[in-house]
Parts: sequence; C-alpha cells; structure tokens
Amino acid sequence: MFARCCLYTAPMTVSVVMHHTGCEPVVRAEIAAIIEHALADRLGDWRVSIIGSQANDRWDMKIAGPNAFERSYSLEGAAGEHEPQVIGNLVARMVPVF
Repeated sequence: MFARCCLYTAPMTVSVVMHHTGCEPVVRAEIAAIIEHALADRLGDWRVSIIGSQANDRWDMKIAGPNAFERSYSLEGAAGEHEPQVIGNLVARMVPVF
C-alpha cells in the first residue's frame, strides 16, 4: 500500500516598485530579482518600495508583508547601500522566516 501525501503551498507574491532612483533599467531589474530571491522562502504577499530623492543620495525602502509586517530603512549611497547584493542582504535580515 502506498500512502498518499498532499503538500499545500500558499500562494506567494513579491511586488517591487522603484521610483526616482536614477538606476539603469538593468540595475532595477537586478535589484528586483535579488529582493524576490531574498523573500522566496517567506510565505504570504510582500511589497517592497524603494523611493529615491533628488536632494540627496538616500533611498527610502519600505517592506510590507503578512500579519501587518512593516519595516523601513534608509539606503545610503555613500555607504554602498545602493548595490543590489547589499539591498538583498538587508531585506533578508529584516524579514523573519515564519
């Protein structure tokens, strides 16, 4: 006799929006892909927005997720925090694994 096993996976979506960053489209796509990868093992729907400023080299990143999860972080260009891998590492550290 064979046992039947069902695996249920909840749908997960990641939405990444970037405005006023001055990034080339290829860099924006890389940042979005790295953020999606960082959130790939987290359940639920996630929204990440990165908004740049014309006044300085600071980008404001906001992460929203399930169970009213919200985090904000300022990405400083002078500190190297505009690099795609750095952003991905920050997102991975900021979002807990449920």
